Amino acid sequence: MEWLGNLFFGSGLSGGVSVAHSVLILALVISTGILLGKIKVAGISLGVTWILFVGIAFSHFGMKLNEHVLHFVQEFGLILFVYSVGLQVGPGFFSSLKKGGMQLNLLAGSVVLAGVLVTFILYKLTGLPIATMAGIMSGAVTNTPGLGAAQQACRDLTGVDNPDIAAGYAIAYPLAVVGIVGAIIALRYLFGINMEKEEKVALSASENGGDEPRRLSLRLGNPALNGKKIGDIHDLINRNYVISRIRRKDGTVEGARPDIVLYLGDEMLVVTSVAAAPAITAFIGEEVSIDWQTFRAQLISRRILITKSELNGKSLAQLRVRSLGVNITRVNRSGVDLVAYPSLRLQIGDRLTVVGPEPAIAEVEKKLGNSLKRLNAPNLFPLFLGIFLGVILGSFPITFSGIPQPVKLGLAGGPLVVSILISYFGPKFKLVTYTTMSANLMLREVGITLFLACVGLGAGERFIETVVGGGYKWIGYGALITLVPITLAGIAGRLLLKLNYFTLSGVIAGSMTDPPALAYANDAAGNDLPSVGYATVYPLTMFLRVISAQLLILLLT
Repeated sequence: MEWLGNLFFGSGLSGGVSVAHSVLILALVISTGILLGKIKVAGISLGVTWILFVGIAFSHFGMKLNEHVLHFVQEFGLILFVYSVGLQVGPGFFSSLKKGGMQLNLLAGSVVLAGVLVTFILYKLTGLPIATMAGIMSGAVTNTPGLGAAQQACRDLTGVDNPDIAAGYAIAYPLAVVGIVGAIIALRYLFGINMEKEEKVALSASENGGDEPRRLSLRLGNPALNGKKIGDIHDLINRNYVISRIRRKDGTVEGARPDIVLYLGDEMLVVTSVAAAPAITAFIGEEVSIDWQTFRAQLISRRILITKSELNGKSLAQLRVRSLGVNITRVNRSGVDLVAYPSLRLQIGDRLTVVGPEPAIAEVEKKLGNSLKRLNAPNLFPLFLGIFLGVILGSFPITFSGIPQPVKLGLAGGPLVVSILISYFGPKFKLVTYTTMSANLMLREVGITLFLACVGLGAGERFIETVVGGGYKWIGYGALITLVPITLAGIAGRLLLKLNYFTLSGVIAGSMTDPPALAYANDAAGNDLPSVGYATVYPLTMFLRVISAQLLILLLT
């Protein structure tokens, strides 16, 4: 049975020289951790973070990997994870900084800054190494890429791995998950929030402002527009809107085209943003009640998928579909509906809502592709091109006065920045960056599970010794880093910014990049406002978490 022992515990002095041993240990750690992650207590689970604890246990009992294999798999897993996250959040990264999103991002950014300040104060008071404090901070804010960034920064400075970083993360993480949810609950009782009343007020406010598309049925009553063509009036008001269909006084319905002449009394279906709706209504005429579904025999509406790569990066105006007698009223991108204004740049995977006669829509379908089979084929070129560029950017040394060691974005920050930029600007350069949600999720999960497994296997040998030797105090340090920033932000968000409770809970979960907290907030709210708040602040917060973990080590080591 010697072969079985070698398979589980490796062979040779360095241990783990067998490929079969390495694969077996990784597979066993990950599968066991995933099974344990399904366990919920009071509706809360640690999820894939269980993989970290299983890896610690395996390493403690002598089942570990060769040092070089461990290092490679850990870093490659981290790259896959952060790059996939960047591809997902990239298209909405810059738009999340605009308008109302700026306020939410400033609040989330203050949570990150406060967490760094609490970490710095604890570093000064306790005398713990800053690398250890960076690990505790990453666990206290449930941010795994920050852990990877801290490890890499420490390795660049010292040339060796510091297991205390992973130990600090593992000790602080469990209480952080519970603490974030607890803080959201505490804010509810602190401000005496009635959930039903809060929902009515919040939903009413969201309906009166925003960029979400809204359908308006309007009757032309502005004499200045009588006898003018649709193409001539579009630029008379500085708002984005699309006229979809027109019903004449005799009851006939036709699709809108630039050359169609409007007359007083014509009724039309207009798609615009919620924020622009009042101005558009005042510009055109009064709002009327029309059931456009009764005219489906004359015009139909269909969602068509863009799957032809040559259309990637083109504007709606360049499609010239109005010449076919159809109109595009909305564009759905990554589950979000956008107003179809002419200059909007299209991406592979966008779903266009097209209105017109059925034969014309069939022509548009051929023009756009509408083939799910094409989207299912993996597009690997931008993935590995982005990783290549991300590694170069992450390795580029940036020298600052007063810092002895050049600052680097590292293998966490470099690929993250490149993936955000390439997913946002790629279509403008005809680069297809689309990946299906399932493919993106698979890459993310494979990357994070490999990373966590290796972190656990690398930290387990000294984990118990660290905890017994004073590491248990780190739980309290982590609790302070978790609770102080989000409590202050929660109070400021409610009293100063007047945020509704549901959006505030989503912002808190997003500022800590914590999916379990978002799941709780969604269940408690019964609406999608927490998800909107989470998605608005998540991209910038993720970036700040990765960078701040590195800067702490680079500036204070």
